[in-house]
Amino acid sequence: MFDSNRFQRLQQAPLWDFALTFYAQPEVEQASLVLQDSAAVDVCELLVHGWLYQYGLQTTPNALAVERKARERWQQTVTVTLRQLRRDLKPQAIGNEAIAELRKTIKQAELQAERENLQRWQQWALQASENNHRLTNCAISKHDVAKWLQSKLFYRLLDSDGSFVSPVREECWEALNTLARQLDHHERPR
Repeated sequence: MFDSNRFQRLQQAPLWDFALTFYAQPEVEQASLVLQDSAAVDVCELLVHGWLYQYGLQTTPNALAVERKARERWQQTVTVTLRQLRRDLKPQAIGNEAIAELRKTIKQAELQAERENLQRWQQWALQASENNHRLTNCAISKHDVAKWLQSKLFYRLLDSDGSFVSPVREECWEALNTLARQLDHHERPR
């Protein structure tokens, strides 16, 4: 079911604004980086799910799978390339101001690439309608938000019984719980 009232509220709330506010919450940055570095989670996609959750909406699996491929291409060819270059330059930047300045510029480019990716996610989500089935209502209990995030982000790593299969299980589960707590704390009335 698609709730047009929830969707109208979503249309008034830019994803970028949510991303900046949510990412600034205590422990969100660290939890996001754990998921990114330990389990290859796309933080931009994570932010999309959080943004939609705030308005009582979620992506539908089939529509998400199609858009995820386009966003993964962007992340791999642009964002990840910039991130790796920035990280590779870190040791050289310690003793060299010119390299430190270059690294700072690359970091800004990486942030701009993430912003562009989030804008593309937002455009995709806002093209939803009752007919194209991109979004549906989200009726997740506050106690199940971490499991819900897990199912959205780790769809490839779930056993048939829905349990998480990964060598970094504990670390990732802790990060998911941290994000879930902050989403609930940051929740808007639905």
